[in-house]
Amino acid sequence: MFIDEATIRVQGGHGGNGVIRFLSDKHNWKGGPNGGNGGDGGNVVMCSSNSLSTLYSFRNTPKVTGGRGGDGQANNRQGARGGDERILVPVGTIVHDGKTGEIIADLASPGEEVIVAYGGDGGRGNSSFVTSVRQAPRICERGLPGSIRTLNLELRLIADVGIIGYPNVGKSSLISRISGKKAKVAQYPFTTIVPNLGVVDVDGRHQFVAVDIPGLVEGAHAGRGLGDRFLRHVERTRLLIHMIDVAKLEERDPIEDYRRINSELQAFSRELATRPQVVVGNKIDLLNDVAIEQERARFAAIGVEMLPISVATGRNLRDLVNTTYERLQHTLALSETDVPRSVKRRVYRFKGEEGFRVEHVGDAFVVTGEGVERLVEKLVLDSRDAQEYLTERLEKMGVLRELNRQGFAPGDLVRIGEVELEFER
Repeated sequence: MFIDEATIRVQGGHGGNGVIRFLSDKHNWKGGPNGGNGGDGGNVVMCSSNSLSTLYSFRNTPKVTGGRGGDGQANNRQGARGGDERILVPVGTIVHDGKTGEIIADLASPGEEVIVAYGGDGGRGNSSFVTSVRQAPRICERGLPGSIRTLNLELRLIADVGIIGYPNVGKSSLISRISGKKAKVAQYPFTTIVPNLGVVDVDGRHQFVAVDIPGLVEGAHAGRGLGDRFLRHVERTRLLIHMIDVAKLEERDPIEDYRRINSELQAFSRELATRPQVVVGNKIDLLNDVAIEQERARFAAIGVEMLPISVATGRNLRDLVNTTYERLQHTLALSETDVPRSVKRRVYRFKGEEGFRVEHVGDAFVVTGEGVERLVEKLVLDSRDAQEYLTERLEKMGVLRELNRQGFAPGDLVRIGEVELEFER
C-alpha cells in the first residue's frame, strides 16, 4: 500500500544512573569513592534509503525510542552508551516538527541522516563529586530522559519528469509504454490512485525518471479528488508532460482542459506553474490527419506547441521520449542549482535557558529555569551530602539570595520542577 504521510513519536534513550560505591577489599577496606557514571541514552536517527518507496511501515510503528544508557558500576566503570535507533525512510521524505510545522530535514538523497531525538545525559557517580573538603561523598545523579517530539513525515517522490492531465487521458498507459512500469489501466476515472514511478530509457545510455500523477480535476489544489496530495509529488520535478485528450472522448474541449489544469498548478504553487511543459495530444489513432492538424493549429494559436501521439499504437512515442530528454537537458543547463532543491536542514538541540526566576505562588516559592530544574532533577537527594551539595550549588547560582530578597523564611516550601524542598536557612 502506498502511504505518503505518517505521524510518529520519537524519544531519545534514557540516560543511565550514576552510582555510589566505595573501594573495599582485603588490602584497602576503607578506600575512597569509585562509583562510575551512567552512560548517555541513544539518539533516534532518521536515514533515507532507496530500499523503501512508501511510509506504510509507520502505520504500525507509532513510537520509536533510542536505547537506554547503562548504569555506572564500581571501580569507576562507566555505563555503556545506549544504542542509536535508526529509522529508514524513503528518499524524498520531508520531516516536519509536529508542533510548529517547521521543516527539520528534507532527505532528498540516498544515505542522508538527521538526528530527530537526542538521548538523555547519564548521571554522575560519587567519584565525580570528590573535592578537597568532601572526600567521601555520598552523592550521585540519576540519568535524564531523552528528548521527545512528534514528527509529521511527508513523502514527495523524486522524479525528473511529471506526467499530468485529466483522468483517462492516458497517463498510466503512457508510463507503461515508455518505461518498465506496469501501471494499472482501465476505462473509468481515477484508475490510478497512487503515483506510478518509472525509469525511461532514451538511447541505451541515458535515462530519466518519470512519475504519472493520478488524474487532476478542478479544485485539485484545494483537495478535491485528493488532488493536493498528488500535486506535491510533481513539485520536485524539472519538467512536466502535459497530456490532453484530443479525441474528445469525454466531450471536453482540449484547450479548456489545458487551461484548467494549468490553473490548478497555479493555485497550488506559482513555482510549479512555471515549470517547463511538453504538451502532448493523445488518442490521435481515433482522428484523421486533417483533424490532428486542426488541433495542432488551435494550440499554436495560443502559443503552445502540441505534439500529437497515440499511446495505443505507439505513434510518435519515440519522438516524445527524445523531445522530453532534450528539454530536460536544456532545463538542467539553464539552472545553476539542480532541482529538486533540498531544503537546508536545520537540526536543533535545546541548550537550556540562562538564569532563573523566583515567584511567590500561594504558600510556596517556585523557582523556574532550565539549569536549576535540571540540577534538581538529576540529583538523588536521599543523603545529607547530596542535600548540602544542592544548597551550595543554589547559593553559587544566586537562587538563595533571590529567595531571601523575596522574603523567604526557614521552613518555607520551595518548589523546583517536580521537587518540593525545605531549607533551614
